[in-house]
Amino acid sequence: MRLAKHLAQGRLVYLSQQQDAITVSENDYYRWMAFSDIVQSVMHRRKPWQLTLPHQIALMLPLLFFRPTRIIELGLGGGNLTRFLQHLSSDIMLTTIDHSQGVIDSFAQYFNPERAELDIVCADGMTWLTEQSAAELDWIICDVYQSQEFGFDAIVKQLETLTSKLNSQACLSINLPDISDSDINLCLTILQQLQPDHHITYFNIPNYLNIVIHLTPAHWQLHRLIKRNKHSYLSQVTLQRWRQFWRHGQQLN
Repeated sequence: MRLAKHLAQGRLVYLSQQQDAITVSENDYYRWMAFSDIVQSVMHRRKPWQLTLPHQIALMLPLLFFRPTRIIELGLGGGNLTRFLQHLSSDIMLTTIDHSQGVIDSFAQYFNPERAELDIVCADGMTWLTEQSAAELDWIICDVYQSQEFGFDAIVKQLETLTSKLNSQACLSINLPDISDSDINLCLTILQQLQPDHHITYFNIPNYLNIVIHLTPAHWQLHRLIKRNKHSYLSQVTLQRWRQFWRHGQQLN
């Protein structure tokens, strides 16, 4: 059964009438979180570490090239990336930031079935990030839910904050959901100006409204690493499959 059919057949488990109108629903196979009726993350109940939505795999593609140790994740949601990274290797030090205590509480109750001890901070992600040392970060992942009311100016400010903490050895991955073609072109232009020394690769996610952008260090020889990387957390099966996904990306430089 396709995932869309599963999501149409769920039973409501939790409803919050707070600002983001968080709901948690489930069936026998999946549990999912939605903000204002927009599904944000889906957990496979038998394999909770499994990535279930295509933009999540796209966000994780830099794992083809390096073994990050210190990762900052901005945006928790239902915790798909959090569970995946923690399951991938005990060597990964992951800190996840989310501005909503309601989201954090919902994750703890419904989306952390193994009761893993995680480093989750309730704070505004961009404000928190400005207080961190860029030298300590290997990878910044930004998957923050953006309400339409914030507008494009908020996205630009977000990009400026993210790139200000990107050192020459670090990677930045951004998910921009439901953004117009003209705005995505502006975002890419701004990123080129802010970080001219990083490769920029972006992905249009088929059948979804997501654009995923990766900024990878200029000294990374991507064409060589994509063929052979002996220092990956990923299994050989996953490496082979994800290499095919990377070829769908468009490089700006």
